[in-house]
Amino acid sequence: MDTLILCFAGIFGLLFGSFLNVCIYRIPRDKSIVWPPSSCPGCNARIKWYDNIPVLSYLWLRGKCRSCKQPISLQYPVVELLTGALTVLFVWRFGLSVWTFVTVAAVYALIILSVIDLELMIIPDRFSLGLIVLGLAFAWANPNFSGVWWQKELSSLLGAGVGLFGVLAIALIGTWMFKKEAMGGGDVKLMGGVGAFIGWEGVITTVVFASFFGLVYALFLMIFKGKKGGDAIPFGPFLSLGALINLLWLIKPAMLVIEI
Repeated sequence: MDTLILCFAGIFGLLFGSFLNVCIYRIPRDKSIVWPPSSCPGCNARIKWYDNIPVLSYLWLRGKCRSCKQPISLQYPVVELLTGALTVLFVWRFGLSVWTFVTVAAVYALIILSVIDLELMIIPDRFSLGLIVLGLAFAWANPNFSGVWWQKELSSLLGAGVGLFGVLAIALIGTWMFKKEAMGGGDVKLMGGVGAFIGWEGVITTVVFASFFGLVYALFLMIFKGKKGGDAIPFGPFLSLGALINLLWLIKPAMLVIEI
């Protein structure tokens, strides 16, 4: 892959990461993502363009608003860096192709919903349902599926179905066993979108990865933050992490068994 193309991909990702931060803040609050322009949530001062340069402005301002000196959340540069890095990674992995643009759009959606879930414990339906539509619409370009276009479409549809109803079954069984909600409806719909991209086998390994990472996170909170074992944690970010692994290199259940 040409280094110049990867550099442009990184810059594009950084710039788009700034927009993702706008979406993360405004969408769950039912605010427009295009108007008004960005402003400080503390003093409502309009943010100048030179104070809105991804990562660099945060460093230049030393993490504080120019007007009121209120600290700027570390989330902003982290999201920008993550978006830039993942954009480069997917362009490097798939080159410049239709599927690259489709998966990058899916990755951006996963970033947004993961941060929202971390902050508010909700996953907006527009992202989960949007992933289902996107995965089905571009199944013909999906390298994870084999056959002619209609066979790929069926594979995507099957993956979405297993993601929705299979994970719903897991959620219902978990709720029955533990006498409390084991998995939210947002997580179930998210897995429908993930399944449309990586098929039914990818759904299985995504849930396995998410369960492992979620358990590690829960143990960390219990040991270092004093959380109780019964406290709810957002599961969307871990499902998204498992999905990212499979979007890059699809790992089927048989491969996990062989590794074990």
